[in-house]
Amino acid sequence: MQNIRNIAIIAHVDHGKTTLVDKIIHASKIFRENQQFDDLILDNNDLERERGITILSKNVSVRYKDIKINIIDTPGHADFGGEVERVLKMADGVILLVDAFEGPMPQTRFVLSKALGLGLTPIVVVNKVDKPNCRPDEVHEAVFDLMFNLDATEEQLDFVTMYGSAKNNWMGPDWKNPTDSILPLLDTIIEHIPAPTIQEGSTQMQITSLDFSNFVGRIAIGRLKRGTLKENTQIALCKADGSIKKMRIKELHVFEGLGKNKVEEVHAGDICAVTGIEGFEIGDTIADAENPEPLPRIAIDEPTMNMLFTINNSPFFGKEGKFVTSRHLRDRLFKEMEKNLALRVEPTDNEDKFLVYGRGILHLSVLIETMRREGYELQVGQPQVIYKDIDGVKNEPIESLVVDVPEETAGKVIELATQRKGELLVMEPRGDLQHLEFRIPSRGLIGLRNNVLTATQGEAIMNHRFVDYEPFKGPIPGRINGSLISMESGPTTGYAIDKLQDRGTFFVDPGEEIYGGQVIGEHSRDNDIVVNVQKGKKLTNMRASGSDDNTKIPPAKKFSLEEAMEYIQKDEYLEITPKSMRMRKIYLDEGERNRMAKKDA
Repeated sequence: MQNIRNIAIIAHVDHGKTTLVDKIIHASKIFRENQQFDDLILDNNDLERERGITILSKNVSVRYKDIKINIIDTPGHADFGGEVERVLKMADGVILLVDAFEGPMPQTRFVLSKALGLGLTPIVVVNKVDKPNCRPDEVHEAVFDLMFNLDATEEQLDFVTMYGSAKNNWMGPDWKNPTDSILPLLDTIIEHIPAPTIQEGSTQMQITSLDFSNFVGRIAIGRLKRGTLKENTQIALCKADGSIKKMRIKELHVFEGLGKNKVEEVHAGDICAVTGIEGFEIGDTIADAENPEPLPRIAIDEPTMNMLFTINNSPFFGKEGKFVTSRHLRDRLFKEMEKNLALRVEPTDNEDKFLVYGRGILHLSVLIETMRREGYELQVGQPQVIYKDIDGVKNEPIESLVVDVPEETAGKVIELATQRKGELLVMEPRGDLQHLEFRIPSRGLIGLRNNVLTATQGEAIMNHRFVDYEPFKGPIPGRINGSLISMESGPTTGYAIDKLQDRGTFFVDPGEEIYGGQVIGEHSRDNDIVVNVQKGKKLTNMRASGSDDNTKIPPAKKFSLEEAMEYIQKDEYLEITPKSMRMRKIYLDEGERNRMAKKDA
């Protein structure tokens, strides 16, 4: 089995990883001459293309000189760290892609440390050497220093470096002498990345990823470690609780080009997809039916946060979306659980409301954004952390927060984290960065990322991982200011907004259609107030020169989805439709709001 190479590509967001994979795919002549294709082939959903981040890891393979190269595209974003760790288990080597000007960025550290820890062989690719202000030699030195700081072995530090421009379709060993193709990189992969080591013994394959098809259901994906898998044969599925279930493989597929090819058997070392297995989880082992030996399990991050998802019942419901009923919402959420590993959905005592558990704000917001693009209308409540009652004591999830930050802004990060009940455990220099480790309640992480990135000019890298449940740490300061609430429904007027500017900041523009009970701004004080923004100027047939001032209204404050999710209060919903996003009070009627506030008090 010397004719396979399994390689993962890791890079910071926006360093050209997906473009490089595009060029490798083109160079290997997967497409027919007359076939049309776009750029960014692997970022195949709109969200990935727009945000410029890879959310889901993907597998493709190319054939070069009779050798099959399996390429695993990994997310570069730390929020999808659970995805990264699992897929690296399928690789024997990694391509570390860095920008010739920016050099290794903080988010590269997180994935690279995982790869080096697994003993993978690195190849460094310095991309974008065609930039006018690039510094490839300095970047090469910086990568060496980074690997040294991450405790790489002697063999890993003896890495091969390739230079080039994926956009201009060339790679070579010397950046001053451009080559005419990307093929030297493929030659380097074949020469330096080891072929999979084949162990003797009975069949073993750990399920490290999954896919979903409307025709065959869930599909298990993993790398066959030992033995051979054949279609229509019996296997044993080793579960987390130690139980072993006998099942039959229906079909086997290997990755070929951008798709999958059906095969009769798969040999050790190759990455394959298995259909016909039911009830499996990530980390389960497909083993020999007669002599099953499970592999050590992969830890999957537990959900630490939940949000209430409910149907849209605002006065504007059904105007913009196709799917608005509770049945639509229920079916879509349960379908998402088939392929989204860290997600859990629980029905509530109200058939219109569902509790959705996830890993964090970004994890849940990607689901919400995907649903709104598919035509769903829904409302979500404020994100809540999951509490547990242990021996009669209220416990909350505590996370280990690791922040790598430039030295000059470390003080700001420590201040922000300690305000939210974070406890500083480790502070040490790591190369040119300060490495900070905190224990912090999960509640304290809500809204923290935006504040930290603002305080550090976007240079901090944050990773957090659930540690344990510990006794409740006490109140954490939240949003200080109250809300401006619309009194009536109808279009807003510039005259009314202008007259109310001293009351706070507005989120709506003049002429926008709003409804009574909608949150239209932030009050300058800590209480909520109801305002009338539909009021027009009284018109008379008298004209006075100089007494009619022109209205000067600052632009409305606009929120991204994540910012809005973190901004809303306990008594507010975020209404999401395919075209709009509105914040509102749960109880639109003022009398009802006051009654519920007294009840809570």
